[in-house]
Amino acid sequence: MFPLVASPAPPPEAAGTPVPQPEAGWRHPRTAPSLREVFGTIKVPPASASFWRKMFAFWGPGLMVAVGYMDPGNWATDLAGGSRYGYTLLSVILISNLFAMLLQHLAAKLGIVSGRDLAQACRDHYSKPVAMVLWFLCEVAIAACDLAEVIGSAIALNLLFGLPLTWGVVLTVLDVLVVLYFQNKGFRVIESIVAGLIVIIFGCFVYEIIVSNPDYYAMLGGLVPRPEVVTNPQMLYIAIGILGATVMPHNLYLHSSIVQTRQIEQTEAGKRMAIKFATIDSTVALFLAFFVNAAILVTAAATFHKGGMYEVADINDAHKLLTPVLGAGAASTLFAVALLASGQNSTLTGTLAGQIVMEGFLNIQLRPWLRRLLTRSIAVVPALVVILLYGEKGAGQLLVLSQVILSFQLSFAVVPLVLFTSSRAKMGVFANSAVVRITAWLVSGIIIALNVYLLFQTFFD
Repeated sequence: MFPLVASPAPPPEAAGTPVPQPEAGWRHPRTAPSLREVFGTIKVPPASASFWRKMFAFWGPGLMVAVGYMDPGNWATDLAGGSRYGYTLLSVILISNLFAMLLQHLAAKLGIVSGRDLAQACRDHYSKPVAMVLWFLCEVAIAACDLAEVIGSAIALNLLFGLPLTWGVVLTVLDVLVVLYFQNKGFRVIESIVAGLIVIIFGCFVYEIIVSNPDYYAMLGGLVPRPEVVTNPQMLYIAIGILGATVMPHNLYLHSSIVQTRQIEQTEAGKRMAIKFATIDSTVALFLAFFVNAAILVTAAATFHKGGMYEVADINDAHKLLTPVLGAGAASTLFAVALLASGQNSTLTGTLAGQIVMEGFLNIQLRPWLRRLLTRSIAVVPALVVILLYGEKGAGQLLVLSQVILSFQLSFAVVPLVLFTSSRAKMGVFANSAVVRITAWLVSGIIIALNVYLLFQTFFD
Protein backbone atom coordinates (compact mmCIF):
# COMPACT_ATOMS: atom_id res chain seq x y z
CA MET A 1 0.00 0.00 0.00
CA PHE A 2 1.14 3.51 -0.75
CA PRO A 3 1.51 5.80 2.27
CA LEU A 4 -1.42 8.18 2.20
CA VAL A 5 -1.75 11.19 4.40
CA ALA A 6 -5.09 12.81 5.14
CA SER A 7 -5.42 16.42 4.11
CA PRO A 8 -7.55 18.27 6.65
CA ALA A 9 -7.93 21.98 6.12
CA PRO A 10 -5.28 23.79 8.15
CA PRO A 11 -6.19 26.91 10.08
CA PRO A 12 -5.24 30.15 8.29
CA GLU A 13 -2.41 30.88 10.67
CA ALA A 14 -0.83 27.44 10.04
CA ALA A 15 -0.99 27.81 6.28
CA GLY A 16 0.82 31.13 6.47
CA THR A 17 -1.39 32.70 3.80
CA PRO A 18 -5.00 33.89 3.78
CA VAL A 19 -7.53 31.20 2.96
CA PRO A 20 -10.29 32.50 0.64
CA GLN A 21 -13.78 32.30 2.06
CA PRO A 22 -15.96 30.09 -0.13
CA GLU A 23 -19.09 31.53 -1.64
CA ALA A 24 -22.53 30.26 -0.68
CA GLY A 25 -23.72 27.27 -2.66
CA TRP A 26 -20.76 25.00 -1.94
CA ARG A 27 -21.48 22.01 0.24
CA HIS A 28 -18.40 22.08 2.46
CA PRO A 29 -18.05 25.11 4.75
CA ARG A 30 -14.30 25.11 4.28
CA THR A 31 -11.80 23.76 1.76
CA ALA A 32 -8.06 23.25 2.14
CA PRO A 33 -6.03 25.46 -0.24
CA SER A 34 -5.12 23.99 -3.59
CA LEU A 35 -1.37 23.29 -3.85
CA ARG A 36 -1.03 24.49 -0.26
CA GLU A 37 2.78 24.65 -0.40
CA VAL A 38 2.64 27.49 -2.96
CA PHE A 39 -0.84 28.89 -2.30
CA GLY A 40 -0.83 32.70 -2.06
CA THR A 41 2.97 32.89 -2.09
CA ILE A 42 3.27 35.49 -4.87
CA LYS A 43 2.32 39.02 -3.87
CA VAL A 44 0.54 41.34 -6.29
CA PRO A 45 0.64 45.15 -6.32
CA PRO A 46 -2.38 47.22 -5.22
CA ALA A 47 -5.07 48.30 -7.64
CA SER A 48 -3.48 51.76 -7.87
CA ALA A 49 -0.28 50.32 -9.40
CA SER A 50 0.45 50.64 -13.12
CA PHE A 51 -0.96 48.18 -15.63
CA TRP A 52 2.44 46.65 -16.40
CA ARG A 53 3.34 46.13 -12.72
CA LYS A 54 0.12 44.23 -12.22
CA MET A 55 0.55 42.36 -15.49
CA PHE A 56 4.05 41.21 -14.48
CA ALA A 57 2.75 39.98 -11.13
CA PHE A 58 0.03 37.87 -12.75
CA TRP A 59 2.16 36.74 -15.70
CA GLY A 60 3.15 33.07 -15.52
CA PRO A 61 0.23 30.67 -15.00
CA GLY A 62 -0.89 31.22 -18.60
CA LEU A 63 2.51 30.10 -19.89
CA MET A 64 2.31 26.95 -17.78
CA VAL A 65 -1.13 26.23 -19.21
CA ALA A 66 0.11 26.94 -22.76
CA VAL A 67 2.72 24.19 -22.36
CA GLY A 68 -0.05 21.59 -22.61
CA TYR A 69 -1.06 23.06 -25.95
CA MET A 70 2.34 22.47 -27.54
CA ASP A 71 3.39 19.15 -25.99
CA PRO A 72 4.70 16.18 -28.07
CA GLY A 73 1.16 14.89 -28.59
CA ASN A 74 0.40 18.00 -30.63
CA TRP A 75 3.38 17.31 -32.85
CA ALA A 76 2.06 13.93 -33.97
CA THR A 77 -1.42 15.21 -34.82
CA ASP A 78 -0.13 18.40 -36.46
CA LEU A 79 2.43 16.52 -38.56
CA ALA A 80 -0.22 14.01 -39.64
CA GLY A 81 -2.66 16.80 -40.53
CA GLY A 82 -0.09 18.88 -42.45
CA SER A 83 1.46 16.05 -44.46
CA ARG A 84 -1.87 14.47 -45.46
CA TYR A 85 -4.13 17.47 -45.95
CA GLY A 86 -1.85 20.46 -46.40
CA TYR A 87 -3.09 23.64 -44.75
CA THR A 88 -6.73 22.51 -44.44
CA LEU A 89 -6.63 21.68 -40.73
CA LEU A 90 -5.22 25.07 -39.73
CA SER A 91 -8.85 26.04 -39.13
CA VAL A 92 -9.14 23.25 -36.55
CA ILE A 93 -6.07 24.54 -34.68
CA LEU A 94 -7.50 28.07 -34.72
CA ILE A 95 -10.95 26.99 -33.52
CA SER A 96 -9.42 24.75 -30.86
CA ASN A 97 -7.36 27.65 -29.52
CA LEU A 98 -10.42 29.90 -29.39
CA PHE A 99 -12.24 27.18 -27.45
CA ALA A 100 -9.22 26.92 -25.15
CA MET A 101 -9.11 30.66 -24.46
CA LEU A 102 -12.73 30.63 -23.31
CA LEU A 103 -12.39 27.50 -21.19
CA GLN A 104 -9.15 28.61 -19.54
CA HIS A 105 -10.79 31.93 -18.69
CA LEU A 106 -13.57 30.00 -16.95
CA ALA A 107 -11.05 27.79 -15.12
CA ALA A 108 -9.15 30.82 -13.84
CA LYS A 109 -12.38 32.50 -12.74
CA LEU A 110 -13.49 29.39 -10.84
CA GLY A 111 -10.22 29.25 -8.90
CA ILE A 112 -10.06 32.95 -8.13
CA VAL A 113 -13.68 33.41 -7.07
CA SER A 114 -14.41 30.16 -5.21
CA GLY A 115 -10.94 29.41 -3.85
CA ARG A 116 -11.32 25.88 -5.24
CA ASP A 117 -9.63 24.15 -8.13
CA LEU A 118 -11.86 22.21 -10.52
CA ALA A 119 -11.13 18.88 -8.80
CA GLN A 120 -12.08 20.26 -5.38
CA ALA A 121 -15.22 21.81 -6.86
CA CYS A 122 -16.29 18.47 -8.36
CA ARG A 123 -15.71 16.64 -5.06
CA ASP A 124 -17.70 19.33 -3.27
CA HIS A 125 -20.62 19.36 -5.68
CA TYR A 126 -21.13 15.75 -6.79
CA SER A 127 -21.85 12.58 -4.84
CA LYS A 128 -18.86 10.44 -3.96
CA PRO A 129 -19.49 7.79 -6.68
CA VAL A 130 -19.76 10.46 -9.39
CA ALA A 131 -16.66 12.25 -8.12
CA MET A 132 -14.73 8.97 -8.14
CA VAL A 133 -15.70 8.31 -11.76
CA LEU A 134 -14.61 11.82 -12.73
CA TRP A 135 -11.34 11.29 -10.86
CA PHE A 136 -10.68 8.01 -12.68
CA LEU A 137 -11.37 9.57 -16.07
CA CYS A 138 -9.06 12.46 -15.27
CA GLU A 139 -6.31 10.08 -14.22
CA VAL A 140 -6.70 8.29 -17.57
CA ALA A 141 -6.30 11.64 -19.33
CA ILE A 142 -3.17 12.49 -17.33
CA ALA A 143 -1.74 9.05 -18.12
CA ALA A 144 -2.43 9.64 -21.84
CA CYS A 145 -0.76 13.04 -21.63
CA ASP A 146 2.19 11.56 -19.76
CA LEU A 147 2.42 8.88 -22.43
CA ALA A 148 2.89 11.60 -25.04
CA GLU A 149 5.60 13.24 -22.93
CA VAL A 150 7.43 9.92 -22.49
CA ILE A 151 7.38 9.03 -26.18
CA GLY A 152 8.17 12.58 -27.29
CA SER A 153 11.14 12.93 -24.95
CA ALA A 154 12.43 9.47 -25.90
CA ILE A 155 12.20 10.31 -29.61
CA ALA A 156 14.00 13.62 -29.04
CA LEU A 157 16.83 11.89 -27.15
CA ASN A 158 17.09 9.38 -29.98
CA LEU A 159 17.24 12.09 -32.63
CA LEU A 160 19.82 14.20 -30.79
CA PHE A 161 22.07 11.57 -29.24
CA GLY A 162 21.20 8.30 -30.95
CA LEU A 163 19.84 6.82 -27.71
CA PRO A 164 17.57 3.80 -28.42
CA LEU A 165 13.89 4.53 -27.84
CA THR A 166 13.60 1.86 -25.16
CA TRP A 167 16.42 3.41 -23.13
CA GLY A 168 15.01 6.88 -23.73
CA VAL A 169 11.66 5.79 -22.32
CA VAL A 170 13.32 4.31 -19.22
CA LEU A 171 15.44 7.45 -18.76
CA THR A 172 12.33 9.63 -18.60
CA VAL A 173 11.44 7.99 -15.28
CA LEU A 174 14.35 9.85 -13.68
CA ASP A 175 12.93 13.28 -14.47
CA VAL A 176 10.88 12.96 -11.27
CA LEU A 177 14.01 14.01 -9.38
CA VAL A 178 14.48 17.08 -11.56
CA VAL A 179 10.86 18.14 -11.14
CA LEU A 180 10.95 17.77 -7.36
CA TYR A 181 14.19 19.78 -7.17
CA PHE A 182 12.69 22.75 -8.95
CA GLN A 183 9.40 22.52 -7.05
CA ASN A 184 11.32 23.20 -3.86
CA LYS A 185 12.82 26.42 -5.31
CA GLY A 186 9.52 28.30 -5.47
CA PHE A 187 6.73 28.71 -7.98
CA ARG A 188 8.29 31.67 -9.77
CA VAL A 189 11.33 29.50 -10.55
CA ILE A 190 9.13 26.89 -12.23
CA GLU A 191 7.32 29.62 -14.20
CA SER A 192 10.67 31.04 -15.35
CA ILE A 193 11.93 27.65 -16.49
CA VAL A 194 8.73 27.05 -18.43
CA ALA A 195 9.01 30.50 -20.06
CA GLY A 196 12.61 29.82 -21.08
CA LEU A 197 11.74 26.49 -22.69
CA ILE A 198 8.81 28.10 -24.54
CA VAL A 199 11.19 30.73 -25.95
CA ILE A 200 13.42 27.89 -27.25
CA ILE A 201 10.46 26.14 -28.90
CA PHE A 202 9.19 29.41 -30.39
CA GLY A 203 12.61 30.33 -31.79
CA CYS A 204 13.11 26.89 -33.36
CA PHE A 205 9.84 27.10 -35.24
CA VAL A 206 10.38 30.65 -36.42
CA TYR A 207 13.43 29.21 -38.17
CA GLU A 208 11.46 26.21 -39.52
CA ILE A 209 8.79 28.49 -40.97
CA ILE A 210 11.37 30.71 -42.69
CA VAL A 211 13.32 27.89 -44.34
CA SER A 212 10.22 25.88 -45.38
CA ASN A 213 8.94 28.87 -47.40
CA PRO A 214 5.20 28.06 -47.15
CA ASP A 215 2.43 29.28 -49.43
CA TYR A 216 1.13 32.19 -47.36
CA TYR A 217 -2.09 32.57 -49.37
CA ALA A 218 -2.87 28.88 -48.85
CA MET A 219 -2.13 29.35 -45.16
CA LEU A 220 -4.74 32.10 -44.93
CA GLY A 221 -7.21 29.91 -46.79
CA GLY A 222 -6.54 27.08 -44.35
CA LEU A 223 -7.81 29.23 -41.49
CA VAL A 224 -11.32 29.08 -43.01
CA PRO A 225 -13.25 25.94 -41.92
CA ARG A 226 -14.25 23.48 -44.65
CA PRO A 227 -17.06 20.88 -44.63
CA GLU A 228 -14.74 17.95 -45.46
CA VAL A 229 -13.14 18.29 -42.03
CA VAL A 230 -16.32 16.68 -40.65
CA THR A 231 -17.45 14.57 -43.63
CA ASN A 232 -14.07 12.85 -44.21
CA PRO A 233 -13.65 10.22 -41.42
CA GLN A 234 -9.85 10.10 -41.69
CA MET A 235 -9.61 13.88 -41.59
CA LEU A 236 -12.08 14.01 -38.70
CA TYR A 237 -9.99 11.51 -36.72
CA ILE A 238 -6.93 13.76 -36.98
CA ALA A 239 -9.04 16.89 -36.39
CA ILE A 240 -10.40 15.50 -33.12
CA GLY A 241 -6.87 14.44 -32.21
CA ILE A 242 -5.82 18.06 -32.74
CA LEU A 243 -8.77 19.19 -30.60
CA GLY A 244 -7.80 16.76 -27.85
CA ALA A 245 -4.16 17.81 -28.07
CA THR A 246 -5.05 21.50 -28.00
CA VAL A 247 -7.83 21.76 -25.41
CA MET A 248 -6.21 19.61 -22.73
CA PRO A 249 -8.62 18.46 -19.98
CA HIS A 250 -5.97 18.38 -17.24
CA ASN A 251 -5.09 22.00 -18.06
CA LEU A 252 -8.49 23.09 -16.76
CA TYR A 253 -7.68 21.52 -13.39
CA LEU A 254 -4.16 22.97 -13.48
CA HIS A 255 -5.20 26.55 -14.29
CA SER A 256 -7.95 26.69 -11.68
CA SER A 257 -5.29 25.87 -9.09
CA ILE A 258 -2.17 27.80 -10.06
CA VAL A 259 -4.00 31.13 -10.36
CA GLN A 260 -4.37 30.84 -6.59
CA THR A 261 -0.61 31.23 -6.13
CA ARG A 262 -1.26 34.99 -6.32
CA GLN A 263 -2.04 36.65 -3.00
CA ILE A 264 -5.02 38.77 -4.01
CA GLU A 265 -7.44 40.83 -1.94
CA GLN A 266 -10.49 38.72 -1.09
CA THR A 267 -12.87 41.47 -2.18
CA GLU A 268 -15.02 41.87 -5.26
CA ALA A 269 -12.62 44.48 -6.69
CA GLY A 270 -9.59 42.32 -5.90
CA LYS A 271 -11.11 39.28 -7.57
CA ARG A 272 -12.17 41.27 -10.64
CA MET A 273 -8.62 42.53 -11.06
CA ALA A 274 -7.26 38.99 -10.70
CA ILE A 275 -9.72 37.60 -13.27
CA LYS A 276 -8.85 40.38 -15.71
CA PHE A 277 -5.09 39.86 -15.60
CA ALA A 278 -5.30 36.07 -15.40
CA THR A 279 -7.41 36.12 -18.58
CA ILE A 280 -4.94 38.40 -20.38
CA ASP A 281 -2.11 36.15 -19.24
CA SER A 282 -3.68 32.93 -20.53
CA THR A 283 -4.99 34.46 -23.77
CA VAL A 284 -1.60 35.88 -24.80
CA ALA A 285 0.12 32.61 -23.86
CA LEU A 286 -2.37 30.61 -25.93
CA PHE A 287 -1.62 32.83 -28.94
CA LEU A 288 1.99 31.66 -28.61
CA ALA A 289 0.76 28.07 -28.44
CA PHE A 290 -1.34 28.66 -31.57
CA PHE A 291 1.75 29.84 -33.43
CA VAL A 292 3.73 26.73 -32.42
CA ASN A 293 0.94 24.32 -33.38
CA ALA A 294 0.28 26.13 -36.64
CA ALA A 295 4.02 26.24 -37.38
CA ILE A 296 4.31 22.45 -37.01
CA LEU A 297 1.39 21.87 -39.38
CA VAL A 298 2.60 24.54 -41.84
CA THR A 299 6.13 23.09 -41.87
CA ALA A 300 4.69 19.63 -42.61
CA ALA A 301 2.41 21.02 -45.32
CA ALA A 302 5.12 23.11 -47.00
CA THR A 303 7.79 20.41 -46.73
CA PHE A 304 6.01 17.08 -47.13
CA HIS A 305 2.51 17.60 -48.56
CA LYS A 306 3.86 19.90 -51.24
CA GLY A 307 6.39 17.22 -52.25
CA GLY A 308 3.79 14.46 -52.45
CA MET A 309 4.83 12.82 -49.16
CA TYR A 310 1.37 12.43 -47.66
CA GLU A 311 2.07 9.81 -44.99
CA VAL A 312 4.74 11.59 -42.93
CA ALA A 313 2.87 11.39 -39.63
CA ASP A 314 5.83 10.06 -37.68
CA ILE A 315 8.11 12.47 -35.78
CA ASN A 316 11.18 10.37 -36.57
CA ASP A 317 10.47 10.35 -40.30
CA ALA A 318 9.82 14.09 -40.23
CA HIS A 319 13.20 14.69 -38.60
CA LYS A 320 15.01 12.54 -41.18
CA LEU A 321 13.35 14.23 -44.14
CA LEU A 322 13.58 17.87 -43.06
CA THR A 323 17.23 18.42 -43.99
CA PRO A 324 17.15 16.57 -47.36
CA VAL A 325 13.94 18.29 -48.44
CA LEU A 326 14.73 21.80 -47.16
CA GLY A 327 18.47 21.69 -47.69
CA ALA A 328 18.98 23.43 -44.33
CA GLY A 329 21.32 21.54 -42.01
CA ALA A 330 19.97 23.09 -38.82
CA ALA A 331 16.34 22.25 -39.59
CA SER A 332 16.47 18.69 -38.24
CA THR A 333 18.54 19.58 -35.19
CA LEU A 334 16.33 22.47 -34.13
CA PHE A 335 13.27 20.29 -34.71
CA ALA A 336 14.65 17.75 -32.19
CA VAL A 337 15.73 20.47 -29.73
CA ALA A 338 12.22 21.94 -29.76
CA LEU A 339 10.74 18.47 -29.24
CA LEU A 340 12.95 17.83 -26.20
CA ALA A 341 12.10 21.24 -24.73
CA SER A 342 8.41 20.51 -25.31
CA GLY A 343 8.61 17.14 -23.55
CA GLN A 344 10.43 18.52 -20.51
CA ASN A 345 8.06 21.46 -20.24
CA SER A 346 5.09 19.14 -20.26
CA THR A 347 6.72 17.05 -17.53
CA LEU A 348 6.79 20.05 -15.18
CA THR A 349 3.14 20.96 -15.66
CA GLY A 350 1.98 17.34 -15.77
CA THR A 351 3.47 16.76 -12.34
CA LEU A 352 1.48 19.64 -10.86
CA ALA A 353 -1.74 18.57 -12.62
CA GLY A 354 -1.41 15.05 -11.18
CA GLN A 355 -0.97 16.42 -7.68
CA ILE A 356 -3.92 18.79 -8.04
CA VAL A 357 -6.26 16.08 -9.32
CA MET A 358 -5.38 13.52 -6.65
CA GLU A 359 -5.53 15.97 -3.74
CA GLY A 360 -8.65 17.68 -5.06
CA PHE A 361 -10.79 14.61 -5.79
CA LEU A 362 -9.60 12.30 -3.02
CA ASN A 363 -8.64 14.88 -0.37
CA ILE A 364 -5.43 12.96 0.28
CA GLN A 365 -1.79 13.68 -0.28
CA LEU A 366 0.63 11.18 -1.76
CA ARG A 367 4.32 11.82 -1.30
CA PRO A 368 5.39 13.90 -4.35
CA TRP A 369 8.15 11.57 -5.50
CA LEU A 370 5.87 8.54 -5.20
CA ARG A 371 2.99 10.27 -6.99
CA ARG A 372 5.24 11.25 -9.89
CA LEU A 373 6.90 7.84 -10.08
CA LEU A 374 3.52 6.09 -10.10
CA THR A 375 2.12 8.33 -12.84
CA ARG A 376 5.23 8.02 -14.98
CA SER A 377 5.32 4.23 -14.57
CA ILE A 378 1.75 3.97 -15.85
CA ALA A 379 2.88 5.78 -19.02
CA VAL A 380 6.21 3.96 -19.37
CA VAL A 381 4.80 0.42 -19.44
CA PRO A 382 2.52 0.79 -22.52
CA ALA A 383 5.17 2.90 -24.28
CA LEU A 384 7.79 0.18 -23.78
CA VAL A 385 5.41 -2.58 -24.90
CA VAL A 386 4.42 -0.74 -28.09
CA ILE A 387 7.99 0.24 -28.97
CA LEU A 388 9.27 -3.32 -28.42
CA LEU A 389 6.46 -4.84 -30.49
CA TYR A 390 5.96 -2.28 -33.24
CA GLY A 391 9.03 -0.02 -33.15
CA GLU A 392 9.08 3.64 -34.16
CA LYS A 393 5.90 3.51 -36.27
CA GLY A 394 3.94 2.12 -33.34
CA ALA A 395 5.21 4.91 -31.11
CA GLY A 396 4.00 7.54 -33.57
CA GLN A 397 0.55 5.95 -33.83
CA LEU A 398 0.37 5.71 -30.05
CA LEU A 399 1.03 9.46 -29.84
CA VAL A 400 -1.97 10.24 -32.06
CA LEU A 401 -4.16 7.76 -30.16
CA SER A 402 -3.22 9.35 -26.82
CA GLN A 403 -4.55 12.68 -28.07
CA VAL A 404 -7.85 11.15 -29.16
CA ILE A 405 -8.20 9.67 -25.64
CA LEU A 406 -7.66 13.17 -24.23
CA SER A 407 -10.39 14.51 -26.48
CA PHE A 408 -12.86 11.85 -25.23
CA GLN A 409 -12.17 12.81 -21.62
CA LEU A 410 -12.47 16.53 -22.31
CA SER A 411 -16.28 16.58 -22.01
CA PHE A 412 -16.11 15.29 -18.43
CA ALA A 413 -13.98 18.28 -17.43
CA VAL A 414 -15.69 20.94 -19.55
CA VAL A 415 -19.29 20.26 -18.51
CA PRO A 416 -18.68 20.63 -14.73
CA LEU A 417 -16.56 23.73 -15.36
CA VAL A 418 -19.32 25.45 -17.35
CA LEU A 419 -21.95 24.30 -14.85
CA PHE A 420 -20.09 25.68 -11.83
CA THR A 421 -19.10 29.02 -13.36
CA SER A 422 -22.66 29.58 -14.61
CA SER A 423 -24.17 29.06 -11.16
CA ARG A 424 -25.04 32.26 -9.34
CA ALA A 425 -25.36 30.29 -6.10
CA LYS A 426 -21.72 29.24 -6.38
CA MET A 427 -20.14 32.26 -8.10
CA GLY A 428 -22.38 35.12 -6.96
CA VAL A 429 -21.91 38.26 -9.06
CA PHE A 430 -19.12 36.51 -10.96
CA ALA A 431 -21.43 33.95 -12.55
CA ASN A 432 -21.20 33.75 -16.35
CA SER A 433 -23.26 36.26 -18.26
CA ALA A 434 -25.94 34.96 -20.63
CA VAL A 435 -23.67 35.40 -23.66
CA VAL A 436 -20.73 33.59 -22.04
CA ARG A 437 -23.01 30.87 -20.71
CA ILE A 438 -24.58 30.19 -24.12
CA THR A 439 -21.20 30.27 -25.86
CA ALA A 440 -19.65 27.93 -23.29
CA TRP A 441 -22.48 25.40 -23.60
CA LEU A 442 -22.24 25.64 -27.40
CA VAL A 443 -18.52 24.85 -27.22
CA SER A 444 -19.26 21.93 -24.89
CA GLY A 445 -21.94 20.66 -27.28
CA ILE A 446 -19.56 20.80 -30.26
CA ILE A 447 -16.90 18.87 -28.36
CA ILE A 448 -19.38 16.17 -27.28
CA ALA A 449 -20.97 15.91 -30.75
CA LEU A 450 -17.62 15.53 -32.50
CA ASN A 451 -16.55 12.78 -30.12
CA VAL A 452 -19.83 10.87 -30.52
CA TYR A 453 -19.52 11.19 -34.31
CA LEU A 454 -15.95 9.89 -34.20
CA LEU A 455 -17.07 6.88 -32.13
CA PHE A 456 -19.80 6.11 -34.65
CA GLN A 457 -17.40 6.40 -37.60
CA THR A 458 -14.78 4.26 -35.86
CA PHE A 459 -17.01 1.34 -34.86
CA PHE A 460 -19.91 1.34 -37.35
CA ASP A 461 -18.60 2.73 -40.65
